[in-house]
Amino acid sequence: MSKTVVIAFANNKGGSGKTTTCSNVACAMAAMGKKVLMIDGDMQLNLTLSYFDEEKALEFSESGKNLYEAVKNEKDLSDFIVETGYKGLDLVPSTSLMSSIEFDLFTKWQREFIFKKCLEPVRARGYYDYILIDAPPTLGGWVMNLMCASDYILIPVEASPWGLFGLANLFEFYHKVKTLAPALKVMGIAVTKADERKKYFKQTLEILSDLKDAKLFNTYIRVDSAIEWSQDNSKPVVAYRKTSRSAIEYTKLTKEILAYGNR
Repeated sequence: MSKTVVIAFANNKGGSGKTTTCSNVACAMAAMGKKVLMIDGDMQLNLTLSYFDEEKALEFSESGKNLYEAVKNEKDLSDFIVETGYKGLDLVPSTSLMSSIEFDLFTKWQREFIFKKCLEPVRARGYYDYILIDAPPTLGGWVMNLMCASDYILIPVEASPWGLFGLANLFEFYHKVKTLAPALKVMGIAVTKADERKKYFKQTLEILSDLKDAKLFNTYIRVDSAIEWSQDNSKPVVAYRKTSRSAIEYTKLTKEILAYGNR
C-alpha cells in the first residue's frame, strides 16, 4: 500500500493564486498518472467551480454531498467524494455553509483534529497518491485543522507589491501548528502572477530566496489570460489550453513537487 501525501495550499492573503495553483497541480499530477483527491476547504467554492459549473456546485451544496456536512457531523470523507470527469482526479466539494465551520468546531472535543479524523479513513486506504487541500485565506481554527491533517504546506505568493504582505503572520501561525503537528513541513513557495517586466518581480524573488523557513520553487507562473478563460469554462488551464504558457509552467511546477515527494 502506497503512502498518501497530503499537501495544503495555504496563504492568508487573498488573490495569491492559491486555488488556481491547487487545481492545476492536481490536474497535472493526474495527467502524469497519479491518483489525486482535491478537497475544497473554502466557502467561496472556487476549487469546486474549477471543475463544475455553478448549477452542479449548487447541487452538491443542496444534496449534502460536500465538505461541510462531513466535518460538521464528523463523517468519513469517503462518502463525500465526487468524480471530476478527469481520470484519476476526484474532489470533495465545498459549500457556502463553510462560512460557519469555525463556530461548529468551537465546542468539539480536540477540535484541531476533527478534519484529520474525517480524512484518516481515506488516507488509510492508500488509494490516492496525493491529497491536495485548498485552504481559505484565513488563519483560524479551520485552517489549523487543515494543516494538522497535512504533511506539507505549499504557499503560492503573488509577485506584486502587496504579495508578501502577511507572509510573516503565516509562518508564525505555521510554527504554532507545529506544536500540535510536529511532522508538518513547508514544501515550498510558488510565485504566481509574475510579470518579468516589473521591478518588484525581481524584488519578490530576492526576498523569497533569502527566507530560512521555506525554499522557493524554481518554476514561477507568469500572468496569462488563458487562466481566466479556463476558469470561465470551469476547467484547469492545463486541460483547457495545454500549450499555453501557464499550462506549461504549472506542469513544470508539478514535476518539481513530485520530485520533492520522491526525495
